[in-house]
Formats: sequence, C-alpha cells, structure tokens
Amino acid sequence: MGEPAYRSVMKKFDRCIRYTILAVLSIGIRQRNWGAVVNAIVAIVGTYLPEIVEKRADMELLPWQQTYARMAMAAHSVGMIGPYEDTWWWDHLTHTHSATLLAGAVHVLSRRRGKDPRLRVLTAVGCAGVLWEIVEYAVHRTAARFDLEPILVPYGKRDTVLDLCFDAVGALLVVAFGDSLLENLVPQRDQPTRDEQARRGSDDS
Repeated sequence: MGEPAYRSVMKKFDRCIRYTILAVLSIGIRQRNWGAVVNAIVAIVGTYLPEIVEKRADMELLPWQQTYARMAMAAHSVGMIGPYEDTWWWDHLTHTHSATLLAGAVHVLSRRRGKDPRLRVLTAVGCAGVLWEIVEYAVHRTAARFDLEPILVPYGKRDTVLDLCFDAVGALLVVAFGDSLLENLVPQRDQPTRDEQARRGSDDS
C-alpha cells in the first residue's frame, strides 16, 4: 500500500472512531446515562489532541500514532455503555492503552531533553495511576452524596490493584519498545548514544 493510500485509510478509520463516539453519545442520551454522555463529549474533544500536540510541540505524528491515540478515547467511551461491567478484560485494555499514551509522551519528552526515559516513564505512569484512582473514588463518592449519576465508577479494591498493574504493563511496553516506535518524534541529533544513555542513567540514580 502506497503512502497516499495508507494515509487515506487512516483518515477513514479516524472518522469511524469519531462516529463511534458520537453513537455512544446518542445512546447515552437516549438511556439517560449521563456518565456515558459526559465521557463521550470528553472523548470527542480528546480525538483532536494529536493535532494540538503537533502544533504546540512542533512535531509530526505518524498516521498510526494519531489513530492509536484516538482509539483510546473510543475504547473508554464505549466502555461506559456496558463493556466495563459486562466484559472482564475491557478495563484492563483501556488502562494499558491509556498508560502507553502517557508513557509515550514522557518517553518522547525525556529523549528530546537528552535524558534516560526509563525511570521517568515508570514514575509518571505510577503516580498518574494512583492519582486517577483517587479522583475516580472521589468523583463517585461525591455523586453518591448528592444522588447524581457518577461519571466515573470504581469497582472495589481488587479492581484498583488490577488497574495499577495494567498501568504498569503499559509503561513497561513503552520502556521496551518506545525507542523503535517513537523515534520519529525525537530529532536525530537529540538521540543519545548507548554510552551516553548508560552514563545519564547512572547520573540519574
């Protein structure tokens, strides 16, 4: 498949992602599932983040990278209308997927600054995962107190531990494959040699 055809396919897939989120929005409105409605609106806005990042950070994402980011938005919004409760692995999938996005951002930022990303990736994802679980619990408790539809739903201590574990899986995937999958986002002159990586890693420790 040539480059123009490849980009055309990716654009069509991106449109399908947005249509899927709009469908979730429609279902949420019909079912009066306001959690799904709010999450779908946030997800639609989130699908435009790749373009914003490109402009703000002066970089060009590959088509598959843009689509991958948008798929995380669709997976989360779809989960709100059933899969989070009915499909045991859906929550694990979305946590891993979202964690790779944050980990990828930290990885690229670290590389562009000439730093070893490994510890930074693991730390950022771990802290963000804990913060997310706290926010999820707080939002649910507040909604319950005022008898409102919660936009985020925790499913107990075991689920929280599993969420953090799959966050870690996402971070480890980026640690393992980030250099090869995200090298287009790091200017060649900024990529450290292996000796520099080892030296900087020892300096960080």
